[in-house]
Amino acid sequence: MSATIDLGGPTLKAKKVTPDLTSNTGGIISPNPFWLASAPPANSGDQVKRAFDAGWGGAVWKTLGQPIQNVSSRFGGLHYRGQRAIGFNNIELITDRPLETNFREIAEVKRLYPKHAVIVSLMVETEAEWREMILRSIDTGADGLELNFGCPHGMCERGMGSAVGQEPKVLEMITSWAVKYSTIPVLVKLTPNIDDIVPAGLAARAGGGHGVSLINTIKSIIGVDLDRMVPEPRVNGLSTNGGYCGAAVKPIALHMLAALAREPGFGLPISGIGGITNWRDAAEFLALGASSVQVCTEVMLRGYRIVEDMIEGLSNFMAERGMAKLDDLIGRAVPAYSEWGDLDMNYETVAKIDADKCIGCHLCVVACDDGAHQCIHAQAGTHVPTVDESECVGCNLCQIVCPVPDCITMVQVQNGYPPATWNEHTAGTGTLRPKKGVHY
Repeated sequence: MSATIDLGGPTLKAKKVTPDLTSNTGGIISPNPFWLASAPPANSGDQVKRAFDAGWGGAVWKTLGQPIQNVSSRFGGLHYRGQRAIGFNNIELITDRPLETNFREIAEVKRLYPKHAVIVSLMVETEAEWREMILRSIDTGADGLELNFGCPHGMCERGMGSAVGQEPKVLEMITSWAVKYSTIPVLVKLTPNIDDIVPAGLAARAGGGHGVSLINTIKSIIGVDLDRMVPEPRVNGLSTNGGYCGAAVKPIALHMLAALAREPGFGLPISGIGGITNWRDAAEFLALGASSVQVCTEVMLRGYRIVEDMIEGLSNFMAERGMAKLDDLIGRAVPAYSEWGDLDMNYETVAKIDADKCIGCHLCVVACDDGAHQCIHAQAGTHVPTVDESECVGCNLCQIVCPVPDCITMVQVQNGYPPATWNEHTAGTGTLRPKKGVHY
């Protein structure tokens, strides 16, 4: 069912409009912002065709370069409290299929699905190789290129992948090669294995890139098999670091996305990647500046059909808020991302417990007593804890551990102090309220 926006007024007949999910990322147009990331789900023409039939708006082909030999096994999962694979790790490399086969299938997919975005991911070494691969990609009719400067294992040891993404000067140089030889948009895929994403993003811009995509996977070890005393995944008794992805990396991805989106000297479109599992995740990436989102791990775990709920959920969300097009959502949360020193130190909240909703689990009591400020206490004769507001600092740990939605809320306290930031305080232009909850 299509979501609609009611544009009618009190004296006008209501008009229903379906939100337009058309995405434009650096000149790459797709019918919706949901793309397959360059990974196993976009490894072949048959897969990408099935994905497009399921509703995906675009696909970034699994990275092409000189075909390699992969190892077995190559995946690992992080399981937590009964939840399977909240984090995921891989030591898989780029395509192991012949280039001729890949290029033929890319051309076929683009011919059959002309309105969908087909992006070719590339990773090679020399300028001559980049030129050849770019020209062959353009010949397929592809809509854009993605330069893989993010792979954190296997390829970086060969001077590619994150070895490039960690060196802004090299990144800028290779990007300029790609832009020189390409007649279609060039996206630069950035590595998160770096202290600050901004220099890499600015290097992509300086090299002439039309946009960036981020994040690629994070260098990691997913765990250790304590019976064999070998890290996972195991390859004949040995292991190595791999790339971390899945739902657990979303906070890291959002941070790096927002850091670039708010950078005054950047200004390029961004395709967001990292931990997107549903429409709400996608909406958060869009609100922090992405114009498209790429999904890999959730597709590997759940299949292509997850996009149906993503499309419907995003459409309904936009309709309920009167958003007619993606641009109405893209970047809306960026202005609210600030530095710690610019936050209002005089803004004060305290925890309130709804007695009608409280189930008496006392998780909030334990958390506050052992991990926060000792201001929530059990009461004799009732299962409902009490909050000592004179000691509550509004940290909201209790709200996080509470298993009942809306049982604990954080309510603003009017303390009589005007807004003041730490930066204003240190400059002598702001007065901070007295501290609470400090025990000596």
